[in-house]
Amino acid sequence: MNHNDEEYAALRGTIRERGTVRMILLPVAFGLWAAAAVATTAAIQLPIAALLPLLVLAAGFEAIYALHTNVERIGRYLQVFHEPRGGWEHVAMTFGERFPGRGPDALFSNMFLMAAALNYLPVALGGTTPELVAGGVLHLILVVHIGTARSRASQQRKLDLERFQAIKADTGVPPPEVRARRMTDT
Repeated sequence: MNHNDEEYAALRGTIRERGTVRMILLPVAFGLWAAAAVATTAAIQLPIAALLPLLVLAAGFEAIYALHTNVERIGRYLQVFHEPRGGWEHVAMTFGERFPGRGPDALFSNMFLMAAALNYLPVALGGTTPELVAGGVLHLILVVHIGTARSRASQQRKLDLERFQAIKADTGVPPPEVRARRMTDT
């Protein structure tokens, strides 16, 4: 196994592992959010206490978003530098282009949006006007961020592919089979 094959195998493994972590992180994030919501509601009888669970919710979304973004970026790297004539990454990207919206929501954005709405409930039911405004603005910031992250994620494959193709063209990096041949010739 040459360096190219090792890199390819390691990066495919990274994609697999991060995808698994993302699936595990979702129930963990929601469990921590629910625990924080129950604890703050029971211990702190103020509606503004909903901000701590909101922070937990935002952190969970950010972690999932970061994992998704990095997995997609690694996929485009593999597509450009390891699969110049086609392969899984080409097929996955073509499928997404031909059948948009046919897959699951990789960011779980609808679930996070529902959780943000539920998280605002204690504020809405018992908050004073300043608490309603402050809590509403902070919840709205998360909602807008989730929406913009979803929009950015939908364009990421195309943009990353173009960026990696530009990097490859600028650096003159030869295709993997040429690099492999050079390594075995030495």
